[in-house]
Amino acid sequence: MLFLIIVFGLIGLAVGGPIGLLIGGGLGWWLARRISRRLNAARLQIQEGFLESIFSVMGCLCQADGKVTDGELGVAEKLFDQMHLQGEQRARARAAFERGRADDFNLEAELASVNRLTQRQPILRQVFLQVQLTAIAADGVLHPAEHEMILRVARGVGCSDAEVQQIEAMLHGAAANSQGSSEEALKDAYRVLGVNEDASDAEIKKAYRRLMSQNHPDKLAGKGLPESMREVAQARTSEIGNAYERIRSARGQ
Repeated sequence: MLFLIIVFGLIGLAVGGPIGLLIGGGLGWWLARRISRRLNAARLQIQEGFLESIFSVMGCLCQADGKVTDGELGVAEKLFDQMHLQGEQRARARAAFERGRADDFNLEAELASVNRLTQRQPILRQVFLQVQLTAIAADGVLHPAEHEMILRVARGVGCSDAEVQQIEAMLHGAAANSQGSSEEALKDAYRVLGVNEDASDAEIKKAYRRLMSQNHPDKLAGKGLPESMREVAQARTSEIGNAYERIRSARGQ
């Protein structure tokens, strides 16, 4: 905004002197306000579309094994609460979830939309997938149909083969999470940080710091994450931190 005010002010000064400076500065301020409003409106529209895609794809995933369990419905409602969705926003989220459960839901078209929104922001794509993983792991059982569907979702939103393999590893961890042995938890911790179990302490710390920086809620908000998903982002950073501390403890640090 300040840039446009200065530019138009200088143009006005060159053309009409002091009076032109005031007129040009005022015109620059008016134009900057219009641009800002349009950008904010476009950003809001994108964020609303992102949220609706999250819940419609979640509904489709939960329906993949032929039924939606109480646990899966509970995860959706818990997420509504976590995101402080009320009134019309909550109704739209529920409607999107039900839309995803319908037989005629076009999953490929929805994933293509998410891909367009997140192709320059891979961290947002990971947040999207994390929410989906949380939903299908809610009943403690990973059905083959859900496994195939989440991989289809991952590829549909533009994940590379390496990312798909990492998601598969996360799925295995989610399926075993209800049993939760310390050995399995440690393996999951390495997967969360995206490092091998034989990685050096320095490599692990570097991976941890990189992930914490990439997933900081303020940074994600600047990249387009809806404000209502701040707590989801905070939960993700907590997961990263817990994984790092689990590895450090296992290594006697």
